[in-house]
Amino acid sequence: MAKLTELFISFFKLGAFTFGGGYAMLPLIQKEIVEKRNWCTEDEILDYFAVGQCTPGVIAVNTATFIGYKQRGVIGAIIATIGLIVSPLILISIIASFLKNFAEYEIVKNIFGGIRVIVAVLIINAVITMAKKALVDKNCLLLSFVGLAVSLYLPISPVYAVLFGAVCGIWIKNSGTKGGQKK
Repeated sequence: MAKLTELFISFFKLGAFTFGGGYAMLPLIQKEIVEKRNWCTEDEILDYFAVGQCTPGVIAVNTATFIGYKQRGVIGAIIATIGLIVSPLILISIIASFLKNFAEYEIVKNIFGGIRVIVAVLIINAVITMAKKALVDKNCLLLSFVGLAVSLYLPISPVYAVLFGAVCGIWIKNSGTKGGQKK
C-alpha cells in the first residue's frame, strides 16, 4: 500500500507541472523517476518515452502507466495514471474558471508568453537528454537526421516515423551481426 501511495503522490506532483503538455514533462519525469526514485534506468525511461510516443494518448500519461505497471502491475499502472491526471484536471478547472474573466489583461498575456518560453526550454532539454543516450553511433545519428528531415518536410504521422525507426534499428543491429555473432 505504501508503494501505491508513493506512486500516486509522485505522479500527482509531476502532473501539477503539465504546462506545455507531455513533452515538457519528460525531463521532470526523468529526474523524479530515474534519478530520485530509481524506479527505472535511463535506458528504460527512453524506451518508455519511445513507446509512449507511438501509443494512443499523451506521452506523459503513457509513461506514467508503464512505470506504474513496472512497480506494481495493473493496479500500479492505474494509480500512477490517475495520479498524473488528477492534479492537471484540478489546475485546469481552476484556471479555466478565472481565465475567461482575465484573458484580455496584458499581465495574463505576458504570464502565458513567459510560460511558453520556459515550456520550449523544457522540451529542448528533453530532446538533448534523450539524444545523449540515443545517438550512440554514426548510424543512429544518420537515422536521427533522416527522421528530422522527414518529420519537417513530409506530413506523416509520428507513429509511422517511430515504426520506421524501429525497423531501421532492427536492420542496423542485424546487419552488424550474423547468427547472433559479430561478423
